[in-house]
Amino acid sequence: MTAIKHLLAISASLFLLALSGCALTPNTLRPATFYDSQLIDSQSGQPVSLVDVVNAAMHADVVVIGEHHGHQASHLLQARILQQLHNRNPNVVLTLEQFDLNSQSALNDYLAGITGETELVKDAKAWDNYRGSYRPLIEYALHHKLPVLAANAPADIVRCVGRQGPDYLTRLADPQRRQLPEQPFLDTPAYRKKFIAAISSSHGSNDPAIAQRMDNVYKAQLVRDNTMADRILQARKQHPGHQVLHLTGTFHSEQKLGTVALLKQRAPELSVVVLSPVFWPEDGAKPPLLENLNKGDFLYLIQPLPPEFRNSDRRHKAMKERFKDRSGTDC
Repeated sequence: MTAIKHLLAISASLFLLALSGCALTPNTLRPATFYDSQLIDSQSGQPVSLVDVVNAAMHADVVVIGEHHGHQASHLLQARILQQLHNRNPNVVLTLEQFDLNSQSALNDYLAGITGETELVKDAKAWDNYRGSYRPLIEYALHHKLPVLAANAPADIVRCVGRQGPDYLTRLADPQRRQLPEQPFLDTPAYRKKFIAAISSSHGSNDPAIAQRMDNVYKAQLVRDNTMADRILQARKQHPGHQVLHLTGTFHSEQKLGTVALLKQRAPELSVVVLSPVFWPEDGAKPPLLENLNKGDFLYLIQPLPPEFRNSDRRHKAMKERFKDRSGTDC
């Protein structure tokens, strides 16, 4: 029934725009470059401007922008929304999946002018795409004295939960355990179903050992999501009256699952606005709206990322190399 309502809304919107002489075509909606995005209001199915989105989001307690890591359109949109929200309300705090809890002191030193960028990248173990993707956000926060909270769970803890299961957390030293949420495995059935579906195509098996491994990997995912939800709540507690802008991979927030669902589970009174990216394939004559309208309050259409590999042997070799260092984590 919801899908029918969305379809009717889209049809009505396009009809009215056609009457006004502003009919939308793929050429006017389709992002022209990797920096471009087209914002869509999920309730109406209509294209909207950045100003429209910011006006709708400015009174929310939390704004969550899902991203495809490293996609230029995601990061440009994030920077623009941060600026626009801050222009309307100087009390904004950033929470970032892209830095884990162990990075907070390094972030604080950089924002206080104690260290330089290369020191930040090294001390915070920043992602490889920091300078191209997240520098504009951190620099804006630096120049406008905005608080920034590292929001992700430490990567070594996540990996060890994935290998050994949730009991691993009971073996952590007290300082390590206290930095994590009291309930790190809060869950929602819809998110579990989505996660298992996402990994089962390549790892599905009736083998109990593999099923247990998949469950451990899901528990590791929950540590990330619960930690991010916890940090958003900490940001609001540490900075009363501030709006939180949270940036994360889209899987953690689309359909208001993952981090968003856990946040609402713990603080149902919060108002949360979610923006989610949607790829528009080159061979798609029309934007893929109907099947994606449930992904957020607003969508932003972007060009798909190019495939990393077309040769399966080279892909496998690269994956082994990429995770080689991680395999040495001492649990």
